[in-house]
Amino acid sequence: MRLTPARFFGFWAILFALVFTLSSCSDDLDVQQSYPFTVEVMPYGDKIKQGETVELRFEIKPEGNYANTLYTIRYFQYDGEGTLKLVDGPVLVNNDRVLLESKTFRLTYTAKSSQAHKLLIVIEDNFNSTPWEQTFEFNGKDSGDDDGGKIVGPIVTPVNPVIR
Repeated sequence: MRLTPARFFGFWAILFALVFTLSSCSDDLDVQQSYPFTVEVMPYGDKIKQGETVELRFEIKPEGNYANTLYTIRYFQYDGEGTLKLVDGPVLVNNDRVLLESKTFRLTYTAKSSQAHKLLIVIEDNFNSTPWEQTFEFNGKDSGDDDGGKIVGPIVTPVNPVIR
């Protein structure tokens, strides 16, 4: 077999291509799993009296989509007395995490006292990214207090991101 310049350069070109191909491969996949997210809250009534229920509607809005992202919710009530419940779900226990089955969900808060109510709601994903937090405040309503069903937005704007 005769060594011609074409065979000589062809051999080196194939060898170079093979080395380049094998050395440029990486076993690590760059798949982004954790995406920042925000939560939209529909307007809600800011006055509540003992025994009344207020509905809060939420929608989680992630910046990207990863199918295996799970979201949990927890809350801490630091003023007033009442119960917070996922509609079609369990009653939430103060500071216990509960898995959310959907990115759109509703909560109901039922007042058990006539004083002002304040609670912090926290939503987190399973990748320990920055959680979403918002404080909700409901003022006590007297029996003669009639504001015509006034609906307001959040009293305190969302705190996002949380710096730890």
